[in-house]
Formats: sequence, structure tokens, C-alpha cells
Amino acid sequence: MQDNTQGRVWLITGCSSGFGRELALAAVAAGDRVMATARRPESLADLAEQDRISTTALDVTDPASIDAAVQVTLALYGRIDVLVNNAGSLVLGAVEEVTMAELRQQMEVVFFGAAEVTKAVLPLMREQGSGTIVQMSSLGGQKTYPGFGAYHAAKWALEGLSETLATELAPLGVRVLIVEPGAFRTEFNNNKYVTEQTAAYQDTAGATRRLTHELSGVEPNDPVKGAAAILKVLDSDRLPLRLLLGGDAVDGLREHHEALLAEVAAWEETSRSTAVA
Repeated sequence: MQDNTQGRVWLITGCSSGFGRELALAAVAAGDRVMATARRPESLADLAEQDRISTTALDVTDPASIDAAVQVTLALYGRIDVLVNNAGSLVLGAVEEVTMAELRQQMEVVFFGAAEVTKAVLPLMREQGSGTIVQMSSLGGQKTYPGFGAYHAAKWALEGLSETLATELAPLGVRVLIVEPGAFRTEFNNNKYVTEQTAAYQDTAGATRRLTHELSGVEPNDPVKGAAAILKVLDSDRLPLRLLLGGDAVDGLREHHEALLAEVAAWEETSRSTAVA
């Protein structure tokens, strides 16, 4: 077992590509130590060759796999200072097109998987009196697009849980950061699951299908820079609850919130009319 004088200890899910991989590399470059995980640990072979990175299997849909990964991390490093729930998936299709089995699987990976990993690590951080939980959400955790209903449902659930968790953990010295990236040049878009199509949704969910296909490989944001931004924020004394990543995320959320506020104002009189006389 190693002590904690060698930098923070990270446990990161979904390290086979994208943000998980870049965060692992950025963390060790900053002098920290990382347990990089993936459902298929053979996909982490090159990371395992890096100094200060260890690897193990972790399937977020398998509680036994989660517990085993946590125990391996503790046996090697003795603590967990940063948990990153990065493992995810994307089901693309209109709500009517998504089967209940597909919807449940989306929720199982993106929401329940992250919740279970979080709950496995929470007692450790609580007893330490320190730690940070990083929930990799999305602009789609606050703003919706046609065809992403299943994904939005899972991310909105994750954000609701995480915002509540932040208030519960703040007095205990444990922090929560919700990261909301826009479109980044990773394999995430290429690995999506696409449902059967219905002609009635060609102009809504169908348009999103076409846009995501056209965006593949030309997304405007760099995951290396995204990982650097996350590390910069983690070093802040005043950690924000939410961190948008990408100009598209900032612009998209600002537009969305302005529309919400305009609607509140337009219907404020009706909304207030329910008071007991």
C-alpha cells in the first residue's frame, strides 16, 4: 500500500477512449496516480504502460465488478481522492422509436451505473473527510434535442442526483463537479446505438440523426483541452457545481436559459394566480 504523499488517487471509469483516457493521462502528468478502468481491460493496454497508471476491469452495470475495482484501487493506493464517472453510452432515436428495453439499458449505463459507482466510493470519501466526485454529464443534461430523449432522461436523472448529493456532502468535506461538454472529437458519437426509424419523425429526430452523422470527426472541441480544463477547475478553492466545456455548450445553455426565463415571465401572472385568497 502506498501513502498519499504521491499526489491524488483517481478512479476513472470508461478509459478506453475519449475523456476517460485523456483525464487519466492529464492526471499522471500533474503528478497524480490513476486507476484506469474499462469494461474490457485489454483496451487499456497502452495506458497500463504509463508510469503511475494501473488498470482493471470495471463494468458499471455489474455491482460485483464495481466493488472489485474499488477494492483493487484501495489495495494498491490506500485511498481514492477523485472519482470520475465517465463510462457512458448513447441511444439515438425518437421517444416512440426507443423500445423500453433500450430505454432501460440507457438508464442502466448512464444513470444507475454512475450512481452505483458513486455509492461504492462515497463511504470512503466521507471517512477521509475529503474527495471529489466528477460526474461526466453533457450539455444534454440541461438542454434537449429531438432524438436524444433516452440519453437526456439518463443525464437529467444523473444531474438531479448529483446536485442533491453536492448539498449533502458539502458539510463533510467532499465535493461534486458536474461536467457538461458540448460536442468533442471523441469516439462517443461513432459508438452510438441507433434505433429503427419511423417516417413521421424524419424532420425532428431524423434531422438529429443526420446532423450527428455529419458532425462525426469534425466536432469543434478537443478532449485534451477539455481534460486540462477539468484539472484546472479541480485545483480551484471554489469548485463550481457545473462546468460547461466548449463554446457550443456555453452558447447553447445561455440560449436555453434565456428562453426559459422568457417563458416564466410570459406566464408569471397565471403561475401566481394559484395562491390561496
